[in-house]
Amino acid sequence: MLGGLTGWHLLIILAVILLLFGAPKLPALARSIGQSMRIFKGEVDEMKKDGKDGKDGSVDDAATPASSDTTDSKPKQ
Repeated sequence: MLGGLTGWHLLIILAVILLLFGAPKLPALARSIGQSMRIFKGEVDEMKKDGKDGKDGSVDDAATPASSDTTDSKPKQ
């Protein structure tokens, strides 16, 4: 998909981004994108390490906290 982009295409895209966001906001935008990519990469690596890469069709229970006991019928006081 990106194979057809030349240097001019990328230059035009960068100019449009600069016009939309402005020069002062670009470092913060790049920082937040970098943090998001780091988090995403860490989650993917963790899933691969655990062997839960989604190929078997099962639902991953990583979103539920392991320390909470949801089967307890007594209310906590």
